[in-house]
Amino acid sequence: MYPELFTIPFTDWPISSFGAAMATAFLVGYWIAIPRMREEGLNEDDAANMLVFIMAGGVLGAKLYYAIDFSVREGMPFWELLFSRAGMVFYGGLMGGALAGVLGCLRFGIRIEPFANAVCISLAVGQAIGRVGCFLVGDDYGRATDLPWGVAFPQGLPPVDHPVHPTMLYETAWLSLVALWLWRRRKSSPSLFGEYLLLNGVGRTVIEHWRLNARVALDLSEAQWIGIALVVCGALLLARGHVRRSSGDGSGAEAISTRG
Repeated sequence: MYPELFTIPFTDWPISSFGAAMATAFLVGYWIAIPRMREEGLNEDDAANMLVFIMAGGVLGAKLYYAIDFSVREGMPFWELLFSRAGMVFYGGLMGGALAGVLGCLRFGIRIEPFANAVCISLAVGQAIGRVGCFLVGDDYGRATDLPWGVAFPQGLPPVDHPVHPTMLYETAWLSLVALWLWRRRKSSPSLFGEYLLLNGVGRTVIEHWRLNARVALDLSEAQWIGIALVVCGALLLARGHVRRSSGDGSGAEAISTRG
């Protein structure tokens, strides 16, 4: 485990491995998004502006989700959770980043649907890198296991001194495969963003089987229900894309365009 990489010289401010992973995820995602925006017929110069919007929305959404969830379920102080250095929930980040992305598209006159298709590979790669950060700080691990790849996190969040499923790395492996799949499908998919949502939801719903999160209904956790919702949304986007293709209607993206 490497929860802290180093301390900034002449200060007491540590640089955490999770923070470094987040920064790397955003930068790599930005690098991937530039050629993808060109492929989708968008102005690549807008990528930097949109990165700022999505970063701010993603971080705020992840923190808000964490603070609201734990304050409601555990009765912990909301403001203390919100301003703590710990606690980032991906689905909160996805919702916050998506909302910020829509607002950014409206602000800069970017077509929303092509932009979503352009950045979904970045989202998969960024999440895969972020999960490596979770592994390094010992957060979001799974149930106890006697499998040879089980890992103990004596300094984890919370600490555990027996081997557990490194579910963060399971997600990294899955999302890396998803990113490769999306890259191969980027020019042929009827809705690349729909495929991302569907595959993301499937992966999280399955991997959650080895996680410790409490079951809330029908023996499924909150994350599994959200994963199922992503699968449904992704399937609907794909169905819509197939219908549009079969009818020869290429105006679907233009219908939600904010730029002429």
